[in-house]
Amino acid sequence: MMKSKIIVTGGTGYIGSHTAVELIEEGFEVILIDNLYNSEAVVADRVGKITGITPRLEVFDLCDNEKVTSFFSKNYDAAAIIHFAAYKAVGESVKKPLEYYRNNLISLLNLLEAMKLYRIPAMVFSSSCTVYGQPEKTAGY
Repeated sequence: MMKSKIIVTGGTGYIGSHTAVELIEEGFEVILIDNLYNSEAVVADRVGKITGITPRLEVFDLCDNEKVTSFFSKNYDAAAIIHFAAYKAVGESVKKPLEYYRNNLISLLNLLEAMKLYRIPAMVFSSSCTVYGQPEKTAGY
């Protein structure tokens, strides 16, 4: 029996696709959302080759609130969203800061609004980060 439906944004990226494999292997129904900014649609087929189940891939930009709302109006039964769709390349972010702010903030706000509207109960928000250099001192945790 299939477990709950999980939406993975940035689902054709490295972390998203690996997460999709694990979720499918645990019996979850997985739907990937990606705008293919830094990935390829063929990744969904590769997930299918690994797991035997090819996840549905929806290609659209999460900054488009109409598309987000339309998607969730048909997938209101999702148990959770795992959000990996933020841009994270440090060098590019310095060159295109407004594009990064726009994507990372608006996409998150659109998802949160859809969650509220369709009563989707849970989100895992994850972002890659890069740490440069060796700190002089750590917090000592």
